[in-house]
Amino acid sequence: MTTTFDITKRAAAAFVAAVALVPPVLSVSPAAAAVTPQSGFALPAPSGRYAVGRDVLHLVDQSRPDPWVPEDRRELMVSMYYPASAGTGRPAAYLTTTEASLFIEARAMAGVEPEALSGTRTAARGQAQPRWGRYPLVILTPGITLHRHTLTHLAEELASRGYVVASVDHAYESVGTAFPGGRVLACTACTVLGNTDEEDQPAAIAGLATGRAQDITFVLDRLTAATPAWRHAGLIDRGRIGMAGHSIGGNATAATMATDSRVDAGLNMDGTFFAPVPADGLNGRPFLLLGTPAHSPGGADVTWDRDWRSLDGWKRWLTVTGTEHFDYSDIAVLADQAGLPDTASPLPGDRTAQIVRDYVGAFFDLHLRGIARPLLDGPDAGHPEVVFHQP
Repeated sequence: MTTTFDITKRAAAAFVAAVALVPPVLSVSPAAAAVTPQSGFALPAPSGRYAVGRDVLHLVDQSRPDPWVPEDRRELMVSMYYPASAGTGRPAAYLTTTEASLFIEARAMAGVEPEALSGTRTAARGQAQPRWGRYPLVILTPGITLHRHTLTHLAEELASRGYVVASVDHAYESVGTAFPGGRVLACTACTVLGNTDEEDQPAAIAGLATGRAQDITFVLDRLTAATPAWRHAGLIDRGRIGMAGHSIGGNATAATMATDSRVDAGLNMDGTFFAPVPADGLNGRPFLLLGTPAHSPGGADVTWDRDWRSLDGWKRWLTVTGTEHFDYSDIAVLADQAGLPDTASPLPGDRTAQIVRDYVGAFFDLHLRGIARPLLDGPDAGHPEVVFHQP
């Protein structure tokens, strides 16, 4: 008899096999971390009425050791996107060349130059003047091996529509993220998980999700403190907070909501629930599942079937025909522009990005701003790829 635990073990084995085993720390000089300002890569322009500003924060939780390198304190890099005044600030870099080089190697993007990828054109402008007001906050967290930059098109879309967005990088959980002091921290977590006994892998990956939940609680604490970590924290409406994540970041969203009542609405983009949704639910808070056809009811990932029953508030279960796992980030858009489309993912990257932005934006509009979005009520002729499930 095959049990949920057996299937979760197989999912854990596949998860571990998919992560890259890379060196834990790379030292780079400031010159090596320079960003080329122009390239042929470009993310889709946001559709909202606001220009987009971006600041970058380095946060250190002095109360907590890093789960992967215990001699370090837990560190996070956070990009803050916000509605801005048009024409202010300067273009914000997508990646450093070192981050881009490691990403290209990990994703096997043969022929792509790091300078070109690092110079991907985005909408955000650094040091931009805020458009003053009070806006809902959305936290974004990426999949393991991916850095926060891979959720940029979604972050910029939400900011253009009137949200503050905090996109979080978790130390030692990407193929290479730049931190202050000329450090690039790579995926020690991948190495640790790869060396974990097969029997213990599901629990270890669940710990990855719950560890991120602690990270997000710390970020919320720092953004809402009496002396906040971000200079424009006055833009945040503390009574309207949402969270979305890709892959393990989607699991981390539910794990955060299980322990932090400040998060009012959550969204999982194609992530397995290694850390289960609590049996008694999320106190009636809304949750959206958005993923590939592999996440259809009765599919390979039975954790969605299992935890759907535990979600006790407004909920929807959607899959997008023609997508694969990494399409819920910037990767599909960039791969298409590089001439390296995923043959297993027939939907064009720009179309996938549009669908993700439409449904994620509609979800937060409804639950953080009280704006009716019929797009979430059922199948839509303008989005025939999106399938509504009623298990």
